[in-house]
Amino acid sequence: MKTTEHTELIRRFADDFTALQEAVLSQMNGVCAPETAAALEHASLVGPVTVVLAHADVLARGAVRRAELSVQPPERLRQLRAHARRVRRARSQAETRYKEERARRLGRRSRPVDPLEWRVARTAFHETLRQELRDRGLPDGTPQAPESDLAQWAWDRRTAGGELPAPVRALRDCDDDAFVEALLRDAREEENPYLPHDAVVERWSRHARAAQAWGRYAIGRAEQDVLACPFSARRTRLDALADAYQDTAVLAARSREALLRVTDLHDRMRADVTTGPFAELVWECRAAALARFADAEPTAWRGVRELVARHRSDCPEQTDGCPHCHHALAAVLADTPPADTDEDGEHSAAAVPADADRYALLTDLPDTAVVAVADAAVGDESALSGYGWAAEDGTTERGDSFASSSGEAEVIGVCAAALSLLERHEHAPVVILCDSTEAVGVVDAALRTGDPAAGHRTLLFPESRQLMDSLMRHRHRVQVRWLKGHIGHDLNETADALARLALRRATGRIPLSAARKEETRIVRSLGSGAGRLPAAA
Repeated sequence: MKTTEHTELIRRFADDFTALQEAVLSQMNGVCAPETAAALEHASLVGPVTVVLAHADVLARGAVRRAELSVQPPERLRQLRAHARRVRRARSQAETRYKEERARRLGRRSRPVDPLEWRVARTAFHETLRQELRDRGLPDGTPQAPESDLAQWAWDRRTAGGELPAPVRALRDCDDDAFVEALLRDAREEENPYLPHDAVVERWSRHARAAQAWGRYAIGRAEQDVLACPFSARRTRLDALADAYQDTAVLAARSREALLRVTDLHDRMRADVTTGPFAELVWECRAAALARFADAEPTAWRGVRELVARHRSDCPEQTDGCPHCHHALAAVLADTPPADTDEDGEHSAAAVPADADRYALLTDLPDTAVVAVADAAVGDESALSGYGWAAEDGTTERGDSFASSSGEAEVIGVCAAALSLLERHEHAPVVILCDSTEAVGVVDAALRTGDPAAGHRTLLFPESRQLMDSLMRHRHRVQVRWLKGHIGHDLNETADALARLALRRATGRIPLSAARKEETRIVRSLGSGAGRLPAAA
């Protein structure tokens, strides 16, 4: 039977989340009726299927975690894990299909490919393009895709003048914390019908990850409560953990829905400037900009044309207009040797060691400085994280906290290491090395400005913000530097092992006695490596 013969079933799945999820899981398990399977293939359901699988994925992982924390037969746990793997695989396949379907849809209505010379020359004539746009009173755009800003400009002009509903205005105008609170209420209490509005859907998609992080935070808190009591007394707390997973599953589904809706909005905005009057306007701007470039830089334009002509002599894609070749040709133009030369006319270059980016240079530090390496580990299910650090004097430590991302977890490790060493060494400067560029950037910005709020984009949870606040009192004694990870550096490997052990302990995956033995083994493996670090660590 053809998909078009199942209109009512398709409509039902589009309107009923539970029915669609049951159908998708039945198909995944091979027990789906033929008419249901045919309906699920309809293009209109490709996006919604990814939403229900995002929801099912969190619930499946939650079922596994609750089984691990309760007394469940091994066979039951194996079944739950197998189901979770099937859901994860189905989710990945559904998202791949969605991307392919969207690519086909956009391909059917995309404008003709620009001439190859134009696409190659954009790297050179973007300034003339910007000038052309400015002369016409249009937004500057970007060198590769001026229509991106034109799309927003055109959309704003087309939608201007309409009065927004009061709830939409409230969502648009509130601060970020209040908006995330609205997303949490949407998931935990009652669905907000105004979030999909064009005026706020981009903000919804942008903040959905923060809302999901708070869901994982609730899971971590509930998980800690479960681990704090014996197996025989865990029933009520396991129910609370199930509720936390249910809320987070809804947050995951709504996050995926937000992404679908904002993608649709961007497709509609792009369509405004790829068809009709705006498409003609973009074409006119490019043609005029290219003419300006050819007049102002005739040698450069001749070079572009010659490069393209040579390329077309043997390109297998020339019959299709060389749709992707401009990337490689533009790279050839960008690789032109620089103009700076030495006295003999040869191009000069600074002598940089091949592996210079591997090291944190320590030659400028005073002999009294205390140096340590910090690292962190995060899990999949909850916001529980572990950190560890190892100092050059042989001192080590591990601990756990809550983190919304690996970057936040790494910042926690850096702050914990610095605060501990500051207490141990009252007057010495402290230098913490870390292999996370994000964490180094966040802590360094806070230390330089004296403002812990500089890291609030990364630091979502109160635990990390409190640590950063504490560190600010000692900011003139602390430095943080980047160290490339996993290159066999003793302190880095020790910190990494301690962080992973801390996470296993925090999530109850290793008993206390075994964790202590493992920590002893890790510290002993550092062995004679303790002591002063080399000048380049």
